[in-house]
Amino acid sequence: MEDRFSAITNLRGDRKHAIFGVYDGHGGAKAAEFAAKNLDKNVLEAVAGKRDESEIANAVKRGYLTTDAAFLNENDVKGGSCCVTAMFSDGNIVVSNAGDCRAVMSVGGVAEALSSDHRPCRDDERTRIETTGGYVDTFRGVWRIEGSLAVSRGIGDAHLKKWVIAEPETKTLRIDQDHEFLILASDGLWDKVSNQEAVDIARPFCLGTEEKPLLLGCKKLVDLSASRGSLDDISVMLIPLDQFI
Repeated sequence: MEDRFSAITNLRGDRKHAIFGVYDGHGGAKAAEFAAKNLDKNVLEAVAGKRDESEIANAVKRGYLTTDAAFLNENDVKGGSCCVTAMFSDGNIVVSNAGDCRAVMSVGGVAEALSSDHRPCRDDERTRIETTGGYVDTFRGVWRIEGSLAVSRGIGDAHLKKWVIAEPETKTLRIDQDHEFLILASDGLWDKVSNQEAVDIARPFCLGTEEKPLLLGCKKLVDLSASRGSLDDISVMLIPLDQFI
């Protein structure tokens, strides 16, 4: 199991301020462990005092790049990690990702992806890689960088760092009454379960129409992916959004 997660709630004693993350390691768990221990803190430090949306996005980027640089300076560095984070502050949600961990929000029961997977098959990612001297090819239907890695962004991956960048994409939005809950998950879920399926299954657990905890909703999603043949690590986090409005 190479996935890790992080959760910091009640920041500065305010329940409406929090940050969550899911980290999908590859080539070992070291990068995911490092990201889980450091990325959220580096992001929070970078965004402190920022209010403008573009300033916040740039600050989150610095948090990701700082974490990546620090990991690459560690001894015996190997492997890498995809990352997705969700930061809540003053009624806003800031979602960032590097790699193919994904954030999906339920808007009145309709799934809305708040992140876009970074894979070599994405036209803009492939162009970026090829423009900087790398190559992308496919083997048994899976697109890979230099015949190796199937994701194009993330923390670590020193041997492919020229092409596997740690720069995240970030989306900020204001939380309103229609925004019900957020799903953060590694690709072990999303490769077998669609965004809308995940929302449909998780919704009763998140809205309180069943007397069961959120953990059971997470487990139901994990079990569904596994039942469909997923052999990947699967991590799922469910975050009700009404507490952050």
